[in-house]
Formats: sequence, C-alpha cells, structure tokens
Amino acid sequence: MQLPKTPSFRLDGRRALVAGASSGIGLACAVALAEAGADVTLVARRAEALNELVEALQADGHSAQAMALDITDLEAVKTALAGCDAFDILVNSAGLARHSAALDTTPDNYDAVMDINVRAAYFLSTEVARGMKAGNGGSIINISSQMAHVGGVDRAVYCASKHAVEGMTKSMAIEWGPDQIRINTICPTFIRTALAAPTLADPERRAWIESKIKLGRVGEVEDIMGGVVFLASDAAALITGTSLLIDGGWTAG
Repeated sequence: MQLPKTPSFRLDGRRALVAGASSGIGLACAVALAEAGADVTLVARRAEALNELVEALQADGHSAQAMALDITDLEAVKTALAGCDAFDILVNSAGLARHSAALDTTPDNYDAVMDINVRAAYFLSTEVARGMKAGNGGSIINISSQMAHVGGVDRAVYCASKHAVEGMTKSMAIEWGPDQIRINTICPTFIRTALAAPTLADPERRAWIESKIKLGRVGEVEDIMGGVVFLASDAAALITGTSLLIDGGWTAG
C-alpha cells in the first residue's frame, strides 16, 4: 500500500521578505521563517533594531540580513527591490493603529492608518509578486486582524483598513493563482505587543477582551509563529485567498 506523505513544513532554500520585522508580530514571523530554514530579509525603518535581530538570528545559525526601508515610500521600495533576487515568501506585518470614536477620527489619523495598513501593503505585494511571477510563484502572507471580520469599540478606521486587506487579498489570489502565487491573511486576536499595550493596560478594555476570547487569555507572539510557517510552506500548497483566524475563538460568536 502506498501511503501519502505529509508535505514539508521546511523552507530551506527559500528567500523571505518580512516587513515590520523590528518588533512584535513581524519579529516573531521573521524568527519562525528563519528557524524553518528560510533566508530572511528583515524590513523596517529602525536600522538599529533590525541589525540587533540579524545578529541574534545569525548567532543561532540562521540566514538573515537587514533592509532599512520605509515601506510607505513607494519609490524607495521599488528601488530597493530592483536590486534583489526574487523572493519566495512575503510577510506584510508593518501596521499602525490610531484608535478613537468614529466621530473623533481626524483625516490625518485616517490617512496614516490607511497609508501603512493598506496602501503600503498593497504596493509591496505587487512589487514582490512581479518577481514571483517571473520565477516559480510563492506565498504572500498579510498580517490582518480578527477586526477584519468583526467590529470593535473605537476601531472604525483600524477595522476599515483590515477589511480592505481581506478584500485585496482575495482579489490578488484570483489574479495571481495561475502564476502559482498564493496569498492569504493571518488574523490574530489581541497579541501582547507594544502596539496593544495601551489597550491591555486599561482594566475595562482588558476585561472586554478577555470576555471575548473563548480560550480565556490574550495572545502571545509565539501563537502566530506556527501559522506563518504553515502558510509559507508546501503544507499549504492549495490554500489561497483565505484567512487563518488565530483569535482564541473571538469570531466564533
């Protein structure tokens, strides 16, 4: 009897680009991909933080390099990627949240959130996809949010940006499928990062969050690491245009 063989979760020989890699979820994604064997290029504005992460990864025997870059500068992105070989994996993890009641939203805050969460992710994806299309395809993973599937208090702009990420992901999956480019989202619940710290420090908001998460705890960055390796690997070879909800059951009802 010929038994099926589980596809590999290893990423040896693959090149990964991780945007927003200097801290939080992006840093954890970079570490996870490197541990799975990928050669990881770390992108963020903070060169010092990136270099520190590169040194730590290399000390553990992993392959990593830094690319200090503001991904909202589309011309700088295009120039930087023009000098690179094609990537097999892209993780869009750079993000911004400026929470307020909808009636108090300022145009500046709206534009800032949309600029990085949607516009920058959109055009970084298209630039990386050009290389994937000319090669053997690849996997693009957008770090979205459970808030892309529900609403939230004082989060109209953030929710709008993440719903937009879900929409662009589905459309790109349809367009790029024939080129063997897979594109999906990871939708975390509240993860203990610097971005979430102000919300988690508010006892009333913390109680609301914990009441929504069916598993009864706030997420840690380690909860995201397995998911990003899975979606980047051959184990997810038939998965595109969908969302992996790592939300502790928040959106279950």
